[in-house]
Amino acid sequence: MFKTGFFLAMVTVWMLGQASVLGAAESEVFKTSQGELKITLLKHASLMFSWKGMVVHVDPVGDSADYSALPQAALILITHAHSDHLDPTTVGLVRTPQTEVILTDKAMDKLQGTVMKNGETRSVEGLRIEAVPAYNRVHMRSPNVPYHPRGEGNGYVLTFGDLRVYVAGDTENIPEMKALKNIGVAFLPMNLPYTMTPEMAADAVKSFRPKIVYPYHYRGTDPQGLAELLKGETGVEVRIRNFY
Repeated sequence: MFKTGFFLAMVTVWMLGQASVLGAAESEVFKTSQGELKITLLKHASLMFSWKGMVVHVDPVGDSADYSALPQAALILITHAHSDHLDPTTVGLVRTPQTEVILTDKAMDKLQGTVMKNGETRSVEGLRIEAVPAYNRVHMRSPNVPYHPRGEGNGYVLTFGDLRVYVAGDTENIPEMKALKNIGVAFLPMNLPYTMTPEMAADAVKSFRPKIVYPYHYRGTDPQGLAELLKGETGVEVRIRNFY
């Protein structure tokens, strides 16, 4: 278990140097029933959450930031085993003996941690984590071989107080995504041919209706396409940031 005071100190040190470390990365703050949640949008599929003195890294990869200067993690989430999501060297920079690492069964070939299977729920220091399936049904590596087979990847729903945040991982607009409820913030991938087209993402958004949507992991796809498809959709805000 991590010590809150230690991580509060690490967050303070990080904040003093964040301008030089994060460069063009943006941070956005959301109110929750248990204090402010700060989401730092790094690059591609890498995110950092800061909440109640707790730091959570999602898919930390060295190309996304100088992780040696970022705060160490209470929790690290790995969505799947592909190298643009799982970088053991970078994980080592933000991992301590107390850090909880949650990952998929296949990712255990590269990194030790606690496996969460699709549909499972855990709690780490009061943070509820739900593992949501992430897979392809349309885009195939070869006939009948999807880029992301069912059961090998996770998305995650994190509940920060009363705010539910969905990080989809690499997936298409699968039924499990479309069935989600009460999502305040969603990160949806649009990196072809591996994940969703803007049309797929728009279809999913119209089903589970997150309040705020960030296209992420969109290298090679114009995220403005999703904004255009959702223009006039009430109750949904598309925020385009510098993910690529």
